[in-house]
Amino acid sequence: MLLEFETLGTAIRSMAYEYLGKTGGLFIDFVGKCIVAILIVVIGLRLADYLVKICTRIFEQSKMDPMVKSFLLSAERIGLKILIGFMAVTELGVATSSIVAVVGSCGLALGLSLQGSLSNIAGGVILLVVKPFEVGDYIQEESSGKEGTVQSIGIMYTKLVNIDNKTILIPNGNLSNASITNITHQENRQMDLTIGIEYSEDIKKVKDLLLEIVQSEEVLLEDRPIKIFVSAFQESNIDIGLRYWVRTEDYWESRWRVLEKIKYAFDENDITIPFNQLDVNLVKTEQ
Repeated sequence: MLLEFETLGTAIRSMAYEYLGKTGGLFIDFVGKCIVAILIVVIGLRLADYLVKICTRIFEQSKMDPMVKSFLLSAERIGLKILIGFMAVTELGVATSSIVAVVGSCGLALGLSLQGSLSNIAGGVILLVVKPFEVGDYIQEESSGKEGTVQSIGIMYTKLVNIDNKTILIPNGNLSNASITNITHQENRQMDLTIGIEYSEDIKKVKDLLLEIVQSEEVLLEDRPIKIFVSAFQESNIDIGLRYWVRTEDYWESRWRVLEKIKYAFDENDITIPFNQLDVNLVKTEQ
């Protein structure tokens, strides 16, 4: 393809020299080079998109890790665009040695000014090697509190989607240097609830009621233990701890359902859940 572009440029220059002489030929020579450079960019970008699509199909057929696939495709797009730009500038007559010198100088300057960006690229490589999470995992980045389901890992950023469908982009450098909680990595998850009751309540009655509620839960993992215990004595209530196991995908639905059942059961059995109250005493003063 490049040879065809060069042949086209040579033909344009020959016609220019024949009909317009040396001065006009030099101008048309430059115009011809510009036309060829533009063609290199336009057709090169289309070829780059085609190559990216081919690689995407190959990666999908090979069942490559989605994280690695996303990172490699991002790197491929950037690399191909740099190559196309290099070919276009070379066609304009800029010496390769000059390009290398300029790129080296710019690389040094950019390396000093874009340390954060370079750390993001290095962070992306670290994430691919260490694999603290995978595409589809629900994670929480502790330093910023950002959380969501991992959609992709690019060369600079990792894309998350949170529960209300907002897209969050976190720099790879931040993720590689922060504490990460992978919430959905394990197949099963332990429910941990704390329920407050008044000191006057019968603890055994409350524990029996909670056990009955948990045993009726349809997603309960029956091969795992159920734990109901006195967790702490607070200033105005006793904390009862409740722990049982469910599959990770059933966690939130089970939590909401059990908390609702506990409220209804406590109301039916006249068990009081303490809450903060404010007593206001009005004192009548003589005028």
